[in-house]
Amino acid sequence: MGKKLLEQKSQIDAERLYPPREALELLKGLDGAKFDESFEAHMNLNLDPRRAEQMVRGTIMLPNGTGKSRRVAVFAAGEQAREAEEAGAVVVGTDDLAARIRDEGYMDFDVAVASPDQMSVVGKLGQVLGPRGLMPNPKSGTVTQEIGRTVEEFSRGKVEYRVDRYGIIHSLLGKKSFELDDLVENYFALRDELQRARPSAVKGRYFKAVNLSTTMGPSVKVDPNVEKE
Repeated sequence: MGKKLLEQKSQIDAERLYPPREALELLKGLDGAKFDESFEAHMNLNLDPRRAEQMVRGTIMLPNGTGKSRRVAVFAAGEQAREAEEAGAVVVGTDDLAARIRDEGYMDFDVAVASPDQMSVVGKLGQVLGPRGLMPNPKSGTVTQEIGRTVEEFSRGKVEYRVDRYGIIHSLLGKKSFELDDLVENYFALRDELQRARPSAVKGRYFKAVNLSTTMGPSVKVDPNVEKE
């Protein structure tokens, strides 16, 4: 553990559950990396992701963005392909794009979006895109007729969330250069979205634990029960 990280950790009470605003303010004020670090939220939910009815997955456009643009690949043809190109997709195609991914290992994108009529093409890439979390899916908003709008939103930093096998949601919240109020607003927007997506089968406490961190910094425990401040 580096000297700087040790110094940062010494300013954090590891046993305390911080209110979200105080946690974000604390992390924002730490002397960290020389680049503009990202804020990350890690929310441990009281569910069993092995059960289909408890899978939490979706998308959210954070009110203040994430500060990070994303490269979008699109499977579409005709007018929808033109919409994708005009909206800023890094690559657009159908069978030709599938062949690049399958045969050449092309993976220079962060999100894959498809029109519904292209799912017969995309479906053959499940073993390639699936393990990387890039398989287009209607639940995540990446299978859609509204190609242009979807590309624009993901390019601006729309967040896709999906519970991992441990029941944890990992998501960006913004950049260290963001105003504190903007980070707080993004945090509660994400929390509210996950609350909205709570499976009906889940009983009792939903948020088991919440941690916030920056790219190169330590983690801070957050009180998951604090409502909007």
